[in-house]
Amino acid sequence: MTEQAMVSVLGLDVGSKRIGVAGCDGTGLIATGLTTVQRRRLDVDFAQLRDLATHRQAEALVVGLPRNMNGTLGPQAEKVQHFGDLLGQRLGLPVHYEDERLTTVQAKRSLLAQNLPALKRRALVDQQAACFILQQWLNRRQGYLQEQVHE
Repeated sequence: MTEQAMVSVLGLDVGSKRIGVAGCDGTGLIATGLTTVQRRRLDVDFAQLRDLATHRQAEALVVGLPRNMNGTLGPQAEKVQHFGDLLGQRLGLPVHYEDERLTTVQAKRSLLAQNLPALKRRALVDQQAACFILQQWLNRRQGYLQEQVHE
């Protein structure tokens, strides 16, 4: 059995008002919601995300890409890519984009199933969506690493 590569990655669900942030454990197996950043100005948003990335010693960013249901990229996806590219440049980190279709729906259902009060659910939905985005990426990465071991 080979040793798993350690990874520290931040997952982001970028919206116009909030950015949900998730991180993963040191093994790169489990994503956990961390916080929600209230959007202000680009420089302030970047500073908050830089602080989180530095604190978590992030090696990469995984940004949810809001594709249309048919898989195409629309105006919102282009805005998110622009934000992600700029953030990656500012932080000197690689950026990976992950399809985020239906992650907000998943997040809302998951939080509803936990019987949390509506106000608490609303406060957590963005970071829960970021958690789903990051977990998808981690699962794909894990599958890739396992394939490499068996070759």
